[in-house]
Amino acid sequence: MKKLSIALFVLIILSTANLFAQHQLDSTEITWGVPELFEFHDVIYVIWHEAYPAKDIPALKAMTEKIKPYMEKINNAKLPGISHDKQSKWDEGLKVLNASAENYYNMAAGNDDQKMLDAAEKLHADYEMMVRVLKPVTKEVDDYHKVLYVIYHKYLPAKDYKAIEGVIDELIAKAEACVDAKLSKKLEGKTEQFRSEATKLVEKTKALKTALQTNDAKTIDKAVDAMHSQYQDLEKVFD
Repeated sequence: MKKLSIALFVLIILSTANLFAQHQLDSTEITWGVPELFEFHDVIYVIWHEAYPAKDIPALKAMTEKIKPYMEKINNAKLPGISHDKQSKWDEGLKVLNASAENYYNMAAGNDDQKMLDAAEKLHADYEMMVRVLKPVTKEVDDYHKVLYVIYHKYLPAKDYKAIEGVIDELIAKAEACVDAKLSKKLEGKTEQFRSEATKLVEKTKALKTALQTNDAKTIDKAVDAMHSQYQDLEKVFD
């Protein structure tokens, strides 16, 4: 079995290592992944890539007892700090995934092969939707958000403006990288809107650098809030 879920989570952890070292954060706080969800991929993989295409109904039915413990873990999982703004979407998706799992159990207890196949397809689709709730649209957006999270949730509340100064140039570079980010084929129709919002993000991030030079707390706080709001507008492009 391919251990894609474990490999993906390891890559995400490693990608946060540099920021973690610089700011002494718990790396899981700025990692969008939920390990329990990734681990479930091992079961989904067998269902979707092995049993389903072979129309192996006995194998699909046998997966029921493997699905249940994973679903319990996912239901009890906590989102990392960087994904707290996606809690409502996560909760909505979780309701759909649970309903899909219940349907899978019911079909596995029955004798309708087509309904069993349909239940497997639905479970796979709803699992993928849960991943999309958390997964950033591009690596560049994720890189920007990791630094923004530190500023907005750590440095700003502590009024640690020197710390913000220490990462502002890095953040500007990451904002500029967002403008040139390549969207997936499914999202490429939103490219023009995405680049427009990303360009505004660059402007708001540079405006924060200018505000920092004033040494005025209210001016800096306002600039951080404006930058954070623009990042949210960028994400709304894909809502």
